Amino acid sequence: MSTSRILFGLLLFPLVALAADPFGTGPLRGTGDLGIAVERAKGSLQWLDTSRRSSLGRIEGLGDLSHASAVFSRDARYAFVFGRDGGLTKVDLLTGQIAKRVIQSGNSIGGAISQDGRFIAAANYIPGGVKIFSTETLELVADIPAISQTSGKASKVVGIEDAPGNRFIFSLFDAGEIWLADLSENPAQPKITRYTNIGKEPYDALVTPDGRWYVAGLFGEDGLAVLDLWNPEAGVKRVMADYGKGQEKLPVYKMPHLESWAVSGSLAFIPGVGRHEVVVVDISNWQTVGTIPVAGQPVFVMAQPDGRRLWVNFAFPDYDTLQVIDVPSRQIVKTLKPGKAVLHMEFTPRGEEVWVSVRDANHIDIYSTANFGKIGEIEANEPSGIFFTARAHRLGL
Repeated sequence: MSTSRILFGLLLFPLVALAADPFGTGPLRGTGDLGIAVERAKGSLQWLDTSRRSSLGRIEGLGDLSHASAVFSRDARYAFVFGRDGGLTKVDLLTGQIAKRVIQSGNSIGGAISQDGRFIAAANYIPGGVKIFSTETLELVADIPAISQTSGKASKVVGIEDAPGNRFIFSLFDAGEIWLADLSENPAQPKITRYTNIGKEPYDALVTPDGRWYVAGLFGEDGLAVLDLWNPEAGVKRVMADYGKGQEKLPVYKMPHLESWAVSGSLAFIPGVGRHEVVVVDISNWQTVGTIPVAGQPVFVMAQPDGRRLWVNFAFPDYDTLQVIDVPSRQIVKTLKPGKAVLHMEFTPRGEEVWVSVRDANHIDIYSTANFGKIGEIEANEPSGIFFTARAHRLGL
């Protein structure tokens, strides 16, 4: 071999080694099968590998995670975790380290990431309003105080979602308003469209998977508030006047999470408020077309990625139960008893498995969606929310 070839090989070797192991942590790998589970009592995360059904370790130092949620960067490398203490934490899923953390408010209730992946929006209880940050640096880009132009008072912000067109949409709990913030022209000065008198105390919301409908639940009265994002100039309309606690004022042990509505075809499957049923709604006209009796008060109704089956968990005292509903027949096909305090479910990207947090048993259960058999278990400290990187490529999460 010539001297020039040897010298070229020696020069090339460090570059090859760097490409194969950029962080000194092992072979080059992707993030498409990774995720996190919140350990709410410890302020930590379990760092999860869904291909190996294993934990890669614990990531600590994230503050108050009692009502934590997460979104993922466009490249699915980073998780952005919103803590109840106002903390916004950027977590590197390749290294298992905190890349950056800021305390952006006194009390936060979730957030969203923009369609192009450049901006993070955090919704705040205290002092209210929405703050928008760069996903690269977590530097503040815009601050939107939630001051009602009707009452002149500040409001808690809830139900924040990303919408097509680099927009964020959210609800003002105290003011009964929905705001649409458009960042497409000038992110530092978002264009705000305000919809007032939408109903009393919107408490949670969702954007449908196609990005068309923003739906806000109302804590202070029955019904839902709906905005068609294809035609936002038409304003907010009220639908399903009988959805809610109703005339009987039934005891509600936990308000359902709207963000977990299951949409399959033209149908939405909604937790009944205070009732032992899942409500079936035709979203083409927002009419109720049926109900499905279930074991308790539903909290999450989640559809497998193929839309064929729904997985439902429940509020106390039935919080040890999971039920599976077949969509075509609207029948329960399986009841499982993972243990007390089944708080959340998350499907692997193509839906062959569902991962279930069982808080009081201190573990995450893994079930096959084909035959409902338990195929794995991971120890975790009071786990709650589970979030996989497949969310990076879906609207409204």
